[in-house]
Amino acid sequence: MGGTRTRMTAAERSSQVLEAAVRAFADSGYAATKTDEIARLAGVSQPYVIRLFGTKQQLFLAALHEVCDRIERVFRGAEIAPDADTSDALRTMGRAFDVFLAERELPLMLLHGAAASGDPAVGEHMRERFGRIYRLVGELTGADTLESRRFVATGMLLTIMTAMQVAGSDAIPLPWATEILDDLRSGITPSC
Repeated sequence: MGGTRTRMTAAERSSQVLEAAVRAFADSGYAATKTDEIARLAGVSQPYVIRLFGTKQQLFLAALHEVCDRIERVFRGAEIAPDADTSDALRTMGRAFDVFLAERELPLMLLHGAAASGDPAVGEHMRERFGRIYRLVGELTGADTLESRRFVATGMLLTIMTAMQVAGSDAIPLPWATEILDDLRSGITPSC
């Protein structure tokens, strides 16, 4: 006798498709990714993907929002001490950002979202979500405009370095990248 199989709920199936979409879009970008590839990764039919999300653009936007939600959850989950000054709070949040960078698909998807921002619908969502993340930094840490900008700029530098595989768990050690990473670890903030 075979074991009983539990059917996935619609929400679980949708989550599975969304996870596959993040992986596929991270690998190939918006334009080159096909919904049938996402369906294959998720183990569902291509018409089912369309039934769940409508268009490829809507699926891309859902994947982009998932990644941005993940960044916000990581930042909100940083254990910032109630009495921490802004510098300590930013350092704590920076360490939490490592969680995001460790999941390589997430920074890649964020970069593809920025690259696809020439599409008006994608650009509108990307700008709104990036702005929310920027504002969240100041809200959680008390950082002013300069400190928030530096934090976000450093985060984007690390995102790009992770995409190039010169930062993160699978990093190819290159002298210039090591210099940047060592500088960041030492807590020295580059002046602009």
